[in-house]
Amino acid sequence: MKSLFVIKIGGNVIDNDAALASFLDRLASLKSAWILVHGGGKLATELSARLGIETQMVEGRRVTDQATLDVVTMVYGGLVNKRIVAALQARGLNALGLTGADGDCIRARKREHPTTDYGFVGDVERVGVERLLSLIQSGFLPVIAPLSHDGQGIMLNTNADTIASEVASALASYRIAESAVHLVYCFEKQGVLRDVEDETSVISRITAHDYEGLREQGIIAKGMIPKMDNAFAALRRSVSSVVITNADSIGRLEQDDIGGTRIVLS
Repeated sequence: MKSLFVIKIGGNVIDNDAALASFLDRLASLKSAWILVHGGGKLATELSARLGIETQMVEGRRVTDQATLDVVTMVYGGLVNKRIVAALQARGLNALGLTGADGDCIRARKREHPTTDYGFVGDVERVGVERLLSLIQSGFLPVIAPLSHDGQGIMLNTNADTIASEVASALASYRIAESAVHLVYCFEKQGVLRDVEDETSVISRITAHDYEGLREQGIIAKGMIPKMDNAFAALRRSVSSVVITNADSIGRLEQDDIGGTRIVLS
């Protein structure tokens, strides 16, 4: 494997059948090895509302009580994951759906926070890199839901951007002398926008210094905050590149012409 891509798909693409189909068509055209991580937060929020379960978010992260954990386990690990796996199989790709508990791929601990009780939210402790690489080498394409486990029988909700960053970072550390690992965040926008109402206002490059200013100005806010935090965390842990871009750009990934916003440390 010359390059390995960890690709996260989220935003409104997941719950839009046409947009998801377009993304998967382009993904299926890639020749490089990849791991797909998906979100599904909007669908989880909609199901929670139908069940009378209030959704609470703190800086783009979902507070997860027991009822919410049941919902996200059903939506992420079941509905969304299996829809994507089935769609990839229909495109001739041998996709395999996973949560962090499957094969002990992602072990986490329940989050402890000084001011906020996040409930059943997991912070990743360990990624089963050898198991994931073994699956790829055996011809499988892992499709990972944003769920981890604590090793004691408890599932934990873990932000999909974090899952992607942790998987990419663990792979980069493991394979540092062998091949480059790239992290790509895909959603419905063209990249990180200076003005969310203007699709042409893409910020082509963001450094760690830029990020602090953009966050203070409120240009980067809500769900983009954990995405950016995880992007910089991955770069600090040997991931070769991080790009935030439109889902339909994924077909140009191997030509290094993906566009969007490139995240760099300096």
